[in-house]
Amino acid sequence: MGALTDRVTEIGPAVGRLLRTRSTVHLAALLMGSVIALLVVSPLLWLFLRAGAVDLTRAAELVFAPRTFEIGGRSIALVVATTLASVAMGVPLAVLTARTDLPAKRFFTVVIALPLVVPSYIGAFAFVSAFGRHGELTSVVGLELPRIDGFLGAVLVITLYTYPYVFLTTRAALRSMDASLVEAARSLDASPVDAFRRVTFPQIRPAISAGALLVALYALSDFGTPAFMGVSVFTSAIYTEYEAFNVGYAALLSIQLLTLAGVILYIESKTGQAHGETERHHGTPIPLGRWRYPAMAVVGLLGAVTVLLPVGLFTLWVLRGTGGAVPSLAFQPQHAVNSVTFALLAALTASAMALPVAYLGARGTSRIARVLERGTYVGFAVPGIVIGLALVFLGSTTVPWLYRTVPLLVFAYVVRFLPQAVGTTRSAIVQFDNQVAEAARTLNAGPWRTFRQVILPGIAPGVVAGGTLVFLTTMKELPATLMLQPIGRDTLVTIVWAAHESLYYEYAALPALILIVVSGLSMAVLLSQEENGF
Repeated sequence: MGALTDRVTEIGPAVGRLLRTRSTVHLAALLMGSVIALLVVSPLLWLFLRAGAVDLTRAAELVFAPRTFEIGGRSIALVVATTLASVAMGVPLAVLTARTDLPAKRFFTVVIALPLVVPSYIGAFAFVSAFGRHGELTSVVGLELPRIDGFLGAVLVITLYTYPYVFLTTRAALRSMDASLVEAARSLDASPVDAFRRVTFPQIRPAISAGALLVALYALSDFGTPAFMGVSVFTSAIYTEYEAFNVGYAALLSIQLLTLAGVILYIESKTGQAHGETERHHGTPIPLGRWRYPAMAVVGLLGAVTVLLPVGLFTLWVLRGTGGAVPSLAFQPQHAVNSVTFALLAALTASAMALPVAYLGARGTSRIARVLERGTYVGFAVPGIVIGLALVFLGSTTVPWLYRTVPLLVFAYVVRFLPQAVGTTRSAIVQFDNQVAEAARTLNAGPWRTFRQVILPGIAPGVVAGGTLVFLTTMKELPATLMLQPIGRDTLVTIVWAAHESLYYEYAALPALILIVVSGLSMAVLLSQEENGF
């Protein structure tokens, strides 16, 4: 009995230290998470304050002006058309690679997903330059090809570079679905179409909805593609008004754009109800028969149009040279250095800010913890043009000494892409064995020493993956960079934009190729996260 009492006496203080340590860490994470969430949301507060400063009568005239309805209607039409077209492409392609006997499935799956490595505005730049009377492709084939621009051109380009979202989510759902359900329906004389409609579609609908949500938000927030295609939608109109110093109208358009994004998220939450995952049973592949070769040809053509066309066009321009007509647009290594510097600062900042937020998401159980984590995801749903405009208001009116400086630009990137770092870091913390940290704490290791020597090395792969993804995505961000770029410090994306604005397209070739490589690295990071469980 005495030995047991002595043992309890030894364990008691250790348990007390453990509980106090866990409470200290959680409180610190809660405080830091609150500050971070407030910082992330703060640009939107400035946007609403600026919109509220507009005279009420003037605001009503702007909101209900015919031009505003035209912009809003065109934006909604672009989102709807792009989303439907992406679903119409992505779902059949997912079925083709997941449920049929298509040869070389792995290769064709990569080809179908490959358009994700090309930023849509780079694709739009290539299509505008390749087609039409004076297009590069027209001169090669010797026939006058139709010009691809305007509303239909924007729908086509955004669809071609976003349908992989639907394809990937749907294919994953098909591969995790129990195919014996479909086989049972077929054994009861149900036609393939009827079996898909009644059995397969209800199971994969949440995945289709998730991919469609990504496409819809992308189409709504895309700035470069509509601008290159000459389509006036919310994003391009906001930038035009900003350039014309009509900041009140730009703020009101931004709020309407945010409202539309909220409507899209609400609709998805009602239609994308998740189903439980079932045991995997892939079943017998559907035989394609004589259709396998046309299917392979279609997939090959898709890869050629979306990837080989822009890469080949920009490579041709690089080899041809620019002739030095506009020296100010000539590529300089400093442009790449600036892009890398800004992106690296954003990645390091986002990784550090993601740690307390991810800890709350992984270990916190309170409603406050969940709200703070979700608050940092504002950048996922808010277009970059809106974040850029909000920070323009903040920098030009409240902290003018920060306007057009590196810190404000990096902050814009962090607000935009922090969710990427939070997501991977949270997954790493969830997978981390908490008993290892608790063992360190019982050995008199303080909370910060435990975090530095035990927890941080354990979750480092997730933190690095998130930071890398933020770095690569930041390199491609166009609207926020245009609006907040420090004076005299051009980047790869600003040179592409300047080449478009001046109609000297060939100057965009090398920066565009670099951005495509960067996008390819982004995709590789995403795939490595999937393989590692992040």
